[in-house]
Amino acid sequence: MIGQRGAPGAGRSVAGSRPVRTEPAPWRRAAAQAVLVLGIGSAPVSPAQGHGGVGPSPGPSAPGVTGAEQTPWGIAGRPGAATRTIHVTMGDDLRFRPDRIQVREGETVRLRVRNAGKGQHELVMGSRRDLDEHAQLMLKFPGMSHDEAHMVHVAPGRTGEIVWTFNRPGEFVYGCLVGGHFQAGMAGRIQVIPR
Repeated sequence: MIGQRGAPGAGRSVAGSRPVRTEPAPWRRAAAQAVLVLGIGSAPVSPAQGHGGVGPSPGPSAPGVTGAEQTPWGIAGRPGAATRTIHVTMGDDLRFRPDRIQVREGETVRLRVRNAGKGQHELVMGSRRDLDEHAQLMLKFPGMSHDEAHMVHVAPGRTGEIVWTFNRPGEFVYGCLVGGHFQAGMAGRIQVIPR
């Protein structure tokens, strides 16, 4: 069962202890909402629509960013706080260029993502485990809608962007979760160097 903040039964309690609330990964919450609101695989998403059916959930916010939620790989950043822009290109060869990004803990970066291909592509950031699980869900439910601050869906020939504050050190992943792309190697790595 996927727990949600404030949902009845979201936490478990042991006799005499306080309930423990667990927060699912943001995409898991979006997937659960999509299943509940849209029904599983009920309405395919058109390329013009992207994956925009389910928006971000409220949670702890970054200063000045409405609806931003802390994740293990960071939090949505304010566009004016970005200290540099990293250009990422993705294409029908199922590769990102560059496929390795290095940032410092606390740095706010603008990722400008260009789709040089003829098909729909996206850039989704997260832990390897979260992206593996999310990619499997996308194979099972290709029409599933999702839209979070840590992802951008880009139509052919277009450019999108993510502004992100990398406030957690570690190794993270970005990938395209359009059906089968991630499994075919459309992924890159983000190294967040500790302060």
